[in-house]
Amino acid sequence: MMRYVLLGVSVLLAGSAVLTAVKAPTVGTWMLGILVGEFGHFLVVLPLGLAVWTVARGVGGSAWVFGATLVACAVAGIFLLKPSVQAGRVAAELPGRLERAFGKVEVEREAFSVAGFFASGGAEVKAEARVFAQAGTAEALTLDFYRAQGVAKAPCVIVVHGGGWDSGDRTQLAGWNAWLAGRGFAVAAVSYRLAPAHVWPAQRDDVRTAVAYLKSHAAELGVDAERLVLLGRSAGGQIAEAVAYDEPDAAVRGVIALYAPADMEFAWKFTSERDVLDSKKLIRQLTGGTPETAAENFVSASPYLAAKRGAVPTLLMHGTIDSLVWRRQSERLAEKLTAEGVPNVFVELPWGTHAFDFNRRGPGGQISAFAVEWFLRAVTKR
Repeated sequence: MMRYVLLGVSVLLAGSAVLTAVKAPTVGTWMLGILVGEFGHFLVVLPLGLAVWTVARGVGGSAWVFGATLVACAVAGIFLLKPSVQAGRVAAELPGRLERAFGKVEVEREAFSVAGFFASGGAEVKAEARVFAQAGTAEALTLDFYRAQGVAKAPCVIVVHGGGWDSGDRTQLAGWNAWLAGRGFAVAAVSYRLAPAHVWPAQRDDVRTAVAYLKSHAAELGVDAERLVLLGRSAGGQIAEAVAYDEPDAAVRGVIALYAPADMEFAWKFTSERDVLDSKKLIRQLTGGTPETAAENFVSASPYLAAKRGAVPTLLMHGTIDSLVWRRQSERLAEKLTAEGVPNVFVELPWGTHAFDFNRRGPGGQISAFAVEWFLRAVTKR
């Protein structure tokens, strides 16, 4: 009986590990994909231990069960280590790509290393909550401000959270904000009004209001009002790109978008009601309609259309097997920026799914940290 249990567990591990190579079909498997993709270097001990246990028990009365268990363990181990191997390949080319696009800077870390799996958590920086819009009302908007450590008049990163435009909040992945503050960058993680109660361009306008607030309070916050960078994830990346490209503010030096949808009509065309997120519902909530009934909002909510010569430098990151936002969203934007002569780098992570930066010490997290820090130092140089 036990040999069949071991076989079942090994097959389950192998099936889970394969999510580092294929798109997740459901929300549950997407979350599992983050686990195996960004923690697989630790999880590999499970199939390894199972294989050792199987060998120690011997063939027993069934050679095929014995062999199948070992094969499944091997498959699980290979796919769990796949992200680390591929991260090493991405890391080998990354410094050169970043230098060619944005210039040379000093970053005191490797793009990827095994030692990085065990890195310390970084500086302990507490957030200061500050109301930046509609104070005293039920719809007051708040930002969490993280002061730059050891730097006076620091550049400021404005972080726009994801959540499909109808959920999420400014505390999302807050560990990254503290880490950036420890690296010498002030961080403002901002709130914005959510759909469907508030349709576009409310979200863009709220982030613009946050930018204006930070500029007007720069001296008080220890921020250089002329060195701001927008950073957004998923839906927040779309908002950040829209703010950066449409009626740009000269104080905004660059934009970083991770796994973001840059073109609403493209997204509408290549999605269905049955996808992982029911994307058409999210887009309808954001824009207030369809490409036919809300054409103006579809256009202004598509930073791909606003990207043109003279746009700010841009760092784009996306996972190849992202099943929530197609990687072609970032790839198409990068192609257009390149055609327009805008400095940009598109970092594609072959094993990456949506939210590949969930674990800052994982393969996706390490690559993200290196690319983001390089970009920030390059575009905010005096």
